[in-house]
Amino acid sequence: MANHAGNYTPGNGFERWMDERLPIIRFSKEHLMDFPTPKNLNYWWTFGGILAFMLVVQIVTGIILVMHYTPHVDLAFASVEHIRRDVNYGRIIQGTHAVGASMFFVALYVHMFRGLYYGSYKAPREIIWMLGVILFILVMATAFMGYVLPWGQMSLWGATVITGLFSAIPVIGEPIQTLLLGGFSVANPTLNRFFSLHYLLPFIIAAVVVLHIWALHVPGNNNPVGVEVKESRDTLPFHPYFTMKDLFAIVVFLIPFAWFVFFAPDILGHADNYIPGDPLVTPAHIVPEWYLLPYYAMLRAIDFDVLFIEARLGGVLVMFGSLAILFVLPWLDRSPVRSGTFRPLFKPFYWVFVFTFIVLAYLGAQPAEGIYVLLAQICTAYYFGYFLIILPLLSRIETPAPLPASISESVLAKSKKAAA
Repeated sequence: MANHAGNYTPGNGFERWMDERLPIIRFSKEHLMDFPTPKNLNYWWTFGGILAFMLVVQIVTGIILVMHYTPHVDLAFASVEHIRRDVNYGRIIQGTHAVGASMFFVALYVHMFRGLYYGSYKAPREIIWMLGVILFILVMATAFMGYVLPWGQMSLWGATVITGLFSAIPVIGEPIQTLLLGGFSVANPTLNRFFSLHYLLPFIIAAVVVLHIWALHVPGNNNPVGVEVKESRDTLPFHPYFTMKDLFAIVVFLIPFAWFVFFAPDILGHADNYIPGDPLVTPAHIVPEWYLLPYYAMLRAIDFDVLFIEARLGGVLVMFGSLAILFVLPWLDRSPVRSGTFRPLFKPFYWVFVFTFIVLAYLGAQPAEGIYVLLAQICTAYYFGYFLIILPLLSRIETPAPLPASISESVLAKSKKAAA
């Protein structure tokens, strides 16, 4: 007979029978409902729950859309129009899925920048952070492939540009490009490959999310002051305190989400993508969706050769390097203090980094010419300099402010300050 440790006591005969065979109720109570969570988590920590909710929304709406979508270059654009015009509630379902991608990235970027500010990547949470970076890359790939499926002008030419980047990689680049294309140009095999991967990847993302949460439950949550839990009064059960907080945040998040879906579902898309894809007509300015623009700007910022590396390959290396560098961030920032709240020198550099990232998004939507290229080069240099120079240097020269002795001390100090 199974002998499970913990505080859970089955409440009836069915629960006892189930607990001896599959202790799923015990698991949910001990590791989800009663999970000890730092009591000082603020609303920046609710974006993890928002992302979980949005992933479910995207999977459910995506499954419904697949029932009506035709992955063929001659029929894809018309099938999307059919969904929008003829399928019951199709306009709302398609709008929810399209707008949901943008809202997902809003929550994802907030979640990541919160982790950067509060040092959620530092020991013992390196694996949590690295799994999060893997999720970020998978989500970017899934979103890009989804952008291709409507087979409008921007879908077709965006796929042409992005798959063409692989040909710049020596030796292995062209075989990878041919594999992605299913031939030597963007055509029906390409659309079928992207459709298949776009449908598959969300389920892989869901599996990695489970690993991400599992890894989180080993050391527990980070918190705004960045000190570890030292006593039981530093924590509260996850349910009902933080489930209700997450639920409230999700409801608030749904307000702008619903506004976009019902009143402006197309405002976040590019106008050229409402024109059927034509391989004989090149758009004046090819751009990806807004959430990929910072990395697109870094790709185009490299318009010069460096030694034996030509500009095209250099841009590809910089773009992929901007993601790869996130994996080693826990070992670049060696400051013993996690939270940026107690790091006076860190704060201005961090906010400049946030501003630089926003500027890169703006530059990615502009033509790759003149002052835009120069600004993109400056911002790209700061992006890499922040990780490779500024953070390691601050770890050596910065004198942090005194940390509270415990989470409870920090909470009580804020309460007294508010009362005064």
